[in-house]
Amino acid sequence: MTPLVLLPGMMCDARLFGPQTAHFSGGRAVHHAPISGADSVEALAASVLAGAPERFALAGLSMGGIVAMEVLRQAPGRIERIALLDTNPLAEADAVKARRGPQIDKARSGRMAEVMRDEMMPNYLADGPGKPALLDLCMEMALDLGPEVFIRQSIALRDRPDQSETLRGFDGPALVLCGRHDVLCPVARHELMAGLLTGATLAIVEDAGHMPTLE
Repeated sequence: MTPLVLLPGMMCDARLFGPQTAHFSGGRAVHHAPISGADSVEALAASVLAGAPERFALAGLSMGGIVAMEVLRQAPGRIERIALLDTNPLAEADAVKARRGPQIDKARSGRMAEVMRDEMMPNYLADGPGKPALLDLCMEMALDLGPEVFIRQSIALRDRPDQSETLRGFDGPALVLCGRHDVLCPVARHELMAGLLTGATLAIVEDAGHMPTLE
């Protein structure tokens, strides 16, 4: 079967896709591509392509989906199918951009954990019995990656391009999926993406927020 390349969200690693890796790896090769080594979406996508199989299925969540769209823009012929999860095809909104600078400054001054706890993670999950343990995992992933990755990823997100035309140009199978209660990348954003993609299936995960792969 076609190999599957998975791209995690901001300040996440392969643990974000733990259940999916366990499910799919019995029948296909599953590759986890880090998106932590550069401060532009374009460079991150080029790095993913350099390490990926010649032809593959691609799935990305949140920032991973943003990088996945740039991978698709750079090498559409290498991607058999794509899954865009809890993500956003648009350039960053000015209001969000305005928050990046202060967050970067805090990360540089040793306060990244505070930014994650107070500003980022409250938006991640829907309420449920597993929420405390998942928040602990999110913090663990972020601390393992560290402030330099936080800064690079913040800059890449801030300066990312609009990918609407990229999606319009792809006619392969596409899954557009999000949690019903995702406040960062709401359902309407996924309806927009599904409308741009010729071969899209839209799926909404009930009782989930921004991280349905874990929820």
